[in-house]
Amino acid sequence: MTTAFFSHDDCLKHNMGPEHPECPERISAILSYLAETGLDQSLDWVRPEEITRDQLLTVHPEQYLHQLDLMQPTRGRVFTDPDTAMMPDTLRAARLSAGANVQAVDMIMSGQVTNAFVCARPPGHHAERAKSMGFCFYNNIALAAMRALTFHQLERVAIIDFDVHQGNGTVDIVGGDERILMCSSFQHPFYPHSHVHSQASNIINTPIAAGCAAIEYRKTIENAWMQKLRDFDPQLILISAGFDGHALDPLAELNLEVEDYRWLTEMIVGVARDHANDRVISTLEGGYHLKALAESVAAHVQVLKSVS
Repeated sequence: MTTAFFSHDDCLKHNMGPEHPECPERISAILSYLAETGLDQSLDWVRPEEITRDQLLTVHPEQYLHQLDLMQPTRGRVFTDPDTAMMPDTLRAARLSAGANVQAVDMIMSGQVTNAFVCARPPGHHAERAKSMGFCFYNNIALAAMRALTFHQLERVAIIDFDVHQGNGTVDIVGGDERILMCSSFQHPFYPHSHVHSQASNIINTPIAAGCAAIEYRKTIENAWMQKLRDFDPQLILISAGFDGHALDPLAELNLEVEDYRWLTEMIVGVARDHANDRVISTLEGGYHLKALAESVAAHVQVLKSVS
C-alpha cells in the first residue's frame, strides 16, 4: 500500500496578511521541495473534500460554527483574535483542511492506504471546542479522532502533538476522554499559556525549556511517552505535526534539526507497527521558516513512506 498525501489549491487562498507567519507560502515551499527531491512521485496524492456540518458537530457546537459563519467577511479581513484573521476564502480552506483529516481516517480504516500526511491549512490544534485562536478555526486532529472512534468504532486512539506550542484546543476537547491518549511536547513557558497543567489522566504534557539541546529533548520524549503509548496499545496514531521547534524557526526557541524530526517520526511509526497495524495520520500544524519546514516535512514523509 501507499502513503496518501492530501493537498488542495484552495488552502492557499486563505491569507491573513503579507507579514503573517501562517502564510500560503508554507504549503508552496513544501510542495516545491517534494518536487525537487522527487519524493512527490512516490506518494498517493489526494484532493480532499470539505468536511460536512454533521462531522464538524462531533467536536464543535452549532453555536460556535454559526458564529464563524456570521463572522466570515465578503471582502477584507476580520480578526477573531489578535493573531487569527478570517477572509472570504478562510472557511472553505478550513473545511478542506478538516475534511482531509476525516477522509484520511476513512481511507486508512478501509485499507486503501497505509498512512497519510495532510498538507493543508489553516492548522487546527489551538482551536478549542468553542473558540478559535492561534491561527486555528476547526480542530482537525480532534475531528479525525472522533471520526475514528464514532464512525469506525475504534476503542483506542493516540494523539501525538510535537508542535512547539501546546495544543490547548486538542486538550480542551479530548481531556478526560479515556479512549484517547494525548502526548504533547511544547516549549514552556510559552504561548498559549493554558492547559499546561491539565489534570486529565489521558493527557501527557511534556514541557520543554527554551534552549533545550536536541539530545535532551529526545531523552525527555522517550522517557515521557514510550511506555505510556505501548501500555495504551493504540489502534490508530494521529500526529499534530508542528515543525516550529526547528532551530531556525522565528517563532520559537528550541534547537531541533531535520534529523530530530526524522527520529520522532521513526519512534512513532515503530509504535504504530507494533500496536496499530502501521496506521498513522499526520497533519500539518506549525513551522514558519520555509526552508526548515520543507526539509523537515520531507524527512517526516520519507519515514511514513518507508513503511507503506
